[in-house]
Amino acid sequence: MPVRVDVQPSLLSWAAERSGRDEDDLRRRFPRLLDWLEGASKPTVKQLEGFARATNTPFGFMFLPEPPDEPMPVPDFRTMPRGRTARPSPNLLDTIYLCEQRQDWYRNYLRSNGAAPLSFVRSVDIGVGVERAARLIQETLDFGVDARRAVPNWSEALRRFAEKSEEVGVLVMISGVVGSNTHRKLDPQEFRGFALVDDLAPVIFVNGADTKAAQIFTLAHELAHVWLGQTALSNAGLDRRSDDATERWCNAVAGEFLVPARDLRSEFDGDAQLSHEVTRLARTFKVSTLVILRRLFDGGYMNWQAYQAAYDEQLSQIQQVATPGGGNFYNTQPVRTSKQFARAVLSDTMEGRTLHRDAFRLLGVRKYETFRELADHLGAE
Repeated sequence: MPVRVDVQPSLLSWAAERSGRDEDDLRRRFPRLLDWLEGASKPTVKQLEGFARATNTPFGFMFLPEPPDEPMPVPDFRTMPRGRTARPSPNLLDTIYLCEQRQDWYRNYLRSNGAAPLSFVRSVDIGVGVERAARLIQETLDFGVDARRAVPNWSEALRRFAEKSEEVGVLVMISGVVGSNTHRKLDPQEFRGFALVDDLAPVIFVNGADTKAAQIFTLAHELAHVWLGQTALSNAGLDRRSDDATERWCNAVAGEFLVPARDLRSEFDGDAQLSHEVTRLARTFKVSTLVILRRLFDGGYMNWQAYQAAYDEQLSQIQQVATPGGGNFYNTQPVRTSKQFARAVLSDTMEGRTLHRDAFRLLGVRKYETFRELADHLGAE
């Protein structure tokens, strides 16, 4: 007879709510769920394991006497839309935890190789002028407007932007899923990115489920957090005025970095139809049309009411365009983990200093053959 587990109904209810999954969907998958929640019956070990997987809940949590408190592991600077909770989803929490593990490994790796702290981390505060801060980031990365004009599209602009950031020592991880699990998709409405600031190994995570143009702004926003020296979870909203001075400053620096006021003044044609002009400028600067609109508002070219109306119109158009997914694993996974990080883990493992077991976990691979193929793809030795 199957062994049944004396799990607290409050834990089952908490796990279901925490997962964000549709209640009817869970009941279809687990027909006795209502009985479990009411204490009329108990699940078997196998059923409880399945329920934990379905709700992305650590199995060990199922044996606690009451639901655990899961505080946000990083400072939360998000401004949530009305009707949406700020409570972190399992996908967000697991993404932060994984990035923290990667950062810990990379910090130790750099220390063992005698790396020096990065001088630009914590090099400014919000008292520094927005234009000066944006210029400092631009000069460090050597990736200004002219460099972005030269690339053909937003995808290439994002790739080069991430590459330039990694060249100066910032690990950039861009992914639309948790780890390498394509069944656990991230929600850009919940968060767009975060920065884990460290003097040796700063990490920026960008939600790859967002549009490419939006990801470019998120990367710029999180870079401002790195220069400021403040770890933060952000949703970098452009459609509202943040109550937080730090977020306003980071948004302003990101906007100035991507679309300098001086360049906007010389490029903007006030006599042209606004929608056409916004699209043209977005292509020129390789940013989202929403960023262009915000820069036009910041520059005094439109009032708040006109800006909000134009923003809502552009947003509805953007949301109708599906973000493509999938792709070759050996091209996609290094972007998810940071190419710089992946090369370091691969090389360190092949030299015998990191266990293959740990490397597989950090890189999101399961087989040695995949590990070797990834090493060959990235030229790791």
